[in-house]
Amino acid sequence: MRLALDVPVSDEFEAEAARLIDARLPSRLQQQDAELFDGAEDAAERMGWVDLPHQAEDLLTRIEALRADLTQRGLRTISLAGMGGSSLAPEVMAATAGVPLEVVDSTDPDQIVEAIGTDLSNTVLVVASKSGTTVETDAIRRSFAAAFESVGIDPASRMIAITDPGTELDRLADEEGFLATFHADETVGGRFSALSAFGLVPAGLAGADVRGIVAEAAAAAADFAADGLDNPALRFGTWLSIGHARTTDKLVLTETDAGLRGIAAWIEQLIAESLGKDGQGILPVVVDSPADIGFSDARADALLCVLGPAPDDSGLGAPSGFEATVSGGLGELFLFWEYATAIAGYSIGVNPFDQPDVEEAKAQARQLLDQPATGQSAEAVFREGEVDVIETVGEATDLVSALRELFEQVDEYGYVAVQAYLDRLADAEAAELRPLVSAHAGVQSTFGFGPRYLHSTGQYHKGGRPNGVFLQITAEARTDILVPGLGYGFAQLQRAQAAGDAAALRNRGRPVLRVHLLDRSRGLEQLAAAITEVSPLHHFGVD
Repeated sequence: MRLALDVPVSDEFEAEAARLIDARLPSRLQQQDAELFDGAEDAAERMGWVDLPHQAEDLLTRIEALRADLTQRGLRTISLAGMGGSSLAPEVMAATAGVPLEVVDSTDPDQIVEAIGTDLSNTVLVVASKSGTTVETDAIRRSFAAAFESVGIDPASRMIAITDPGTELDRLADEEGFLATFHADETVGGRFSALSAFGLVPAGLAGADVRGIVAEAAAAAADFAADGLDNPALRFGTWLSIGHARTTDKLVLTETDAGLRGIAAWIEQLIAESLGKDGQGILPVVVDSPADIGFSDARADALLCVLGPAPDDSGLGAPSGFEATVSGGLGELFLFWEYATAIAGYSIGVNPFDQPDVEEAKAQARQLLDQPATGQSAEAVFREGEVDVIETVGEATDLVSALRELFEQVDEYGYVAVQAYLDRLADAEAAELRPLVSAHAGVQSTFGFGPRYLHSTGQYHKGGRPNGVFLQITAEARTDILVPGLGYGFAQLQRAQAAGDAAALRNRGRPVLRVHLLDRSRGLEQLAAAITEVSPLHHFGVD
């Protein structure tokens, strides 16, 4: 584990680190002492993650046996239906190992159709849901089941469940005779589950060396539980909390190690959901490379963290001076970030193990699904080219003015969140809007594909510091597919999720601009062009 920190307020840092050491915080976390946090009852039910590296042997043996069986039977395509904590860690493990794992974490009908049609005759679907009732995961499972049946394959013979004991998914797997069921530890929350069945089973079946990942975590566990300054997780957690108190509510993350591909997205969920609540917290801002950390991302209110070796010896040059580089093996990094996040939560004063603000968007979406009107496109305030503007924050009658009105709602320490309910594979270019927004709004910006972000930064959007504004993008479906047995299609589900989250944000007084693309490619080009026409607001104080 290699950690380098630049902390300009060394006296504060040392005082806070001493306070945490006196409280025996790391060792009490290792002992699962829930009394550390407000809402101790909730915390007590979510602290089993600390023991996972030492409890994995039986699970690893079973994964290896099942992978050998699948290989012998020629079942070479592993698809994963899961959201947030049920998909992000195995996605990182597979990517870093260079093995194929098809992650299906979307409600965009085009992406669902593409996933089902990839290699159905040789496919196994891993259905992962801690609650057993995750709406996206259940809808994807139903669609794969219907597709298997249509080609004469017994769906249960191609499905593997990962869930807590006794859930609806667990009962369904038992009743239908799934190929296998893995029970997760009920005391491990989703975003802390990288080293549980949720992380290890899909990645291991895809061919990642999950035994090696667990061994790395086990070897580092004692270091992260030590009550002393030699503990890198204690130092980093202290760094986060001191930076949060003195400088920022943003943590800019960039990857420089090809062996850590995708880990920033996993960290994004861990930090945002764990710390973004009670009107405070830390918002992760993921950028593509150190070259993207310009004045619009590395400003005086930002913590900067490079995941991998620093790009050069000169540092990143953050005005705040708060910089870190973190590198190591994937297993030790999973455990490091979990400990550091829990330590930062204690220092900041939030319970890192609950997520009190995620249910409202789900409830709003369920309500909208019961209304036939959600089967239709929302009525536009105005149409401009390939873009329907569905909701504005002012009186704009053109797209540039609507964007300007949104950006003017942000103060100099706020952020703009771009939420794209699109196909995150076919419409990947949508992510290029993030740096454009940052430059022309003059503040930090984030980007997330919906509904994926609902299981990640969605908690922070509603429960964190109330200084964000939101640009939500939906689009006409290229195709549609009915969700078997539910009476609606994926296009309707996707629209309901977008509208439900927008309503939840409005209920908390967050400004939302909603646009709908009539043609995805041309609409994205038009939206990008309109953003560049907004005169930079210079919140950063740069002329």
